[in-house]
Amino acid sequence: MKLEGTGKLLRIFIGEDDHLNKKPLYNVFVEKAREIGMAGATVVRGVESFGAGSMIHTAKLLELSEDLPMVIEFVDTEEKIDAFLPIVEELFEKAGCGGMITEEKVNVIHYTHGKNP
Repeated sequence: MKLEGTGKLLRIFIGEDDHLNKKPLYNVFVEKAREIGMAGATVVRGVESFGAGSMIHTAKLLELSEDLPMVIEFVDTEEKIDAFLPIVEELFEKAGCGGMITEEKVNVIHYTHGKNP
């Protein structure tokens, strides 16, 4: 797949405890994106956050981490991101959890498949 020039970055912010059918929701988003042929996805686990409920979630030393923030990022063409958004919204609805979705235009400078050893 070739991806260069202007594209879109889609970010989904959820909690680590968010699940759909006993599967982590971040994993469901990534699998769906792969199914529809998106360029790729990255999941990042945060160390601290607060959101609409103003509750702080943290992974401080000597404390148990609870519902840490998860950010799932997708970069692809505008058309692919726009086609993926209704799927994302449907998954949020099925999971019955809160979260946030953002998007922004990006300039893709380099995107290639690396050589496998």
